[in-house]
Amino acid sequence: MIRVCLVEDQTIVREGLRALLKLNPDISVVAEAADGDEAIEVIEREKPDVVLLDLRMPKRDGVGVLRALRERGTLPPALILTTFDDDSMLFDAVRAGAKGWLLKDVSLERLTNAIRTLAAGGTCIEPVITERIVRALDGSAVSFESADLPEPLTDRERTILRFLAGGYSNREISELLNISDGTVKNHISSVLSKLGVRDRTRAVLRAIDLGLI
Repeated sequence: MIRVCLVEDQTIVREGLRALLKLNPDISVVAEAADGDEAIEVIEREKPDVVLLDLRMPKRDGVGVLRALRERGTLPPALILTTFDDDSMLFDAVRAGAKGWLLKDVSLERLTNAIRTLAAGGTCIEPVITERIVRALDGSAVSFESADLPEPLTDRERTILRFLAGGYSNREISELLNISDGTVKNHISSVLSKLGVRDRTRAVLRAIDLGLI
């Protein structure tokens, strides 16, 4: 059973998410919060497997929640549910530790698959939002903790990186490139190492920052 915490200040949205997620026998909503301070409290108390996190909330926004939990070492995998006006905060949320992002008008199937992916240790990248981040970063100066230029990527690694930006799974990449899952994993590990990041989401954002994709 995947234990989920809903963090959303709009009651009707929160209640709707809870009702929809109840339709899935492998997902259980164990906690809810309507503002950032309450979110920190319930997340640390309930220790959910996945957090569905809104960005714009009273008292403390979603980025503040992520930063506070990360500093305390209590940050579970967090999935940002965003709207079309959150570009300014979305990048900061990913830098603060979010493992993925989806638009709030996402289908139930896409949402539940994303929850399962995060619970299993993966990330969820919505391609349309990635494109918005690219536009938002155009002409801006964004720095990562690792400021050195990465070791050059091979052509195959650049191809893999573009697939990661598109939200493709390892299996989908292996089928498209006609290579084994193990080879895909090796390429991804090499990409992460060269970019100096820990996960797929940060790899995509690091690559965007460097102009690689």
